Amino acid sequence: MKRTHTCGELTKKLVGKKVILMGWCDVRRDHGGLIFVDLRDRWGKTQIVFDPQIAREPLDQGKEIRSEYVLSIEGKVRARPKGMENKKIGTGEVEVVVLNCKILNRCPTPPFEISDDTDAAEEIRLKYRYLDLRRPSMQKYLILRHKMAQVVRNYLSNENFLEVETPMLTRSTPEGARDYLVPSRVHPGKLFALPQSPQLFKQLLMVAGFDKYFQIVKCFRDEDLRADRQPEFTQIDIEASFIERDDILKMVEGLIITLFKEVLGQKIKGPFDHLDFFEAMNDYGSDKPDRRIPWKLEEATDIFKNSPFKIFSNAIAEGKVIKVLKIPSATSLARKDFEALEQEAKGMGALGLGWAKITEEGWQSPIAKNFSEGEREALIKKLKLKTGDAVLFVADQWALACQILGSLRLSLGKKLKALDESKTDLCWVLDFPLFEYNPEGKRYVSVHHPFTSPVLEDVPLMATDPQKVRSQGYDLVLNGYEVGGGSIRIHDRALQQRVFEILNITPEEAERRFGFLLQALEYGAPPHGGIALGLDRLAMLLTGCSSIRDVIAFPKTTSASCLMTEAPSEVDVAQLKDLHIRLTTGD
Repeated sequence: MKRTHTCGELTKKLVGKKVILMGWCDVRRDHGGLIFVDLRDRWGKTQIVFDPQIAREPLDQGKEIRSEYVLSIEGKVRARPKGMENKKIGTGEVEVVVLNCKILNRCPTPPFEISDDTDAAEEIRLKYRYLDLRRPSMQKYLILRHKMAQVVRNYLSNENFLEVETPMLTRSTPEGARDYLVPSRVHPGKLFALPQSPQLFKQLLMVAGFDKYFQIVKCFRDEDLRADRQPEFTQIDIEASFIERDDILKMVEGLIITLFKEVLGQKIKGPFDHLDFFEAMNDYGSDKPDRRIPWKLEEATDIFKNSPFKIFSNAIAEGKVIKVLKIPSATSLARKDFEALEQEAKGMGALGLGWAKITEEGWQSPIAKNFSEGEREALIKKLKLKTGDAVLFVADQWALACQILGSLRLSLGKKLKALDESKTDLCWVLDFPLFEYNPEGKRYVSVHHPFTSPVLEDVPLMATDPQKVRSQGYDLVLNGYEVGGGSIRIHDRALQQRVFEILNITPEEAERRFGFLLQALEYGAPPHGGIALGLDRLAMLLTGCSSIRDVIAFPKTTSASCLMTEAPSEVDVAQLKDLHIRLTTGD
């Protein structure tokens, strides 16, 4: 029997027609003389009826059917009895009376219910991922991801970008995270690396004159994992020549607006807001701010500069700042909640966390008794404090104080339901520092990567104060997640060499690691720049999932393993011998 229709397309227009459906038994209900089966495929569900008054022969097979049996059904479409329609599904006005049934395959009792209501642990669902992917929600997520990829390809192709594949086996050029390495059988003792990104190759394509490139590409990073990070991930990689920063921003905004419209049917407006790095950190305590929480950090250093509260005034004398966060309508927060927040802050490196709550009886606080009346009045005026509000205080170096209050802002904003989930918040964060100082390594490192161009007017600062040099980098932020990052690249070898010097990369090391790129820059490299957008993370946010594992067909766990295939695994000794590898244990 050849399938004529899917399980999601039958309507009243087909009443009286013979159809052949194929799929899985979602639910079987035996009502004595009648057997009902909900037949499921990725398009939907159709109710199947084994009715002995219509055809007695299939009834015996109907009695055999169990959950997840694979079935082929030939039958006639009829309208459901009045009052028995199911408005929750698209086929709910009709059913198919079985004339012929074939069990294509049987199935033992599944380890969990194949339903969106399953309460199975994620470990079990990952072990039996092929069953987990039968659930309607999981199929919906991957179908949406497919639509996203289609939209991306169509949009960029219409913008005259060319899709070009770059190598999966390349040389190791560490870019922050550890590489995944692949030993070579043909070249004993040498190893390929799986690319952390196509960064160098897409720059070479610009040197080659392709002008506009894109690729939906797998990338690999051996780093600590979390809910929105995987060891292998997919990015929308884009590069273009003869452009400036605003050209990239405008093009990407068009792509994002098109994605929301075509995939979600949601209209969002551009241009997106621009925040510089300092503004984002100072106001939100994060370079990927979630502005759906309407709270902002404030600075109270001037208020406490000469305070009798020595913890604050001494900190200011040491060059530290007093950052504060107003929590509106914080009546539900008790002393134990503030004490828990203090422990959370200390876990992030704070020496302590001050707090005060404005009640009808006055200031409830372990530190406010040390404030002068003028300081209290100044705080009330600056923060527009009202009864029921609370304030958090951190006295520390500017960056750390911002980060700590930024983290507390997020957790408290969600807890107190200040986060407006009905909003879609998109913004660009610009003007990152080009370098940051690593005190452990006692050297400067790149904030993004070493091929990011400085703001040209800041180039003289490279010789005097590298930390003040701004980069021509940019991050796209969606609802508090960084979903894309890129920059205008260095296309001049002399400037690239100056950056390497600040990063303490010697000419010999630069030649060894990036020699092919440096040579290419001498052969007429055009001005160019680009961006990489995280397809997995975008799909997670567009589907409303909380983990990118839900939008990846076969993901890894947080320990970078696959529970289904049990990868990574041991390999045969013969394979290791071919690769000239001997494994050791211990130190």
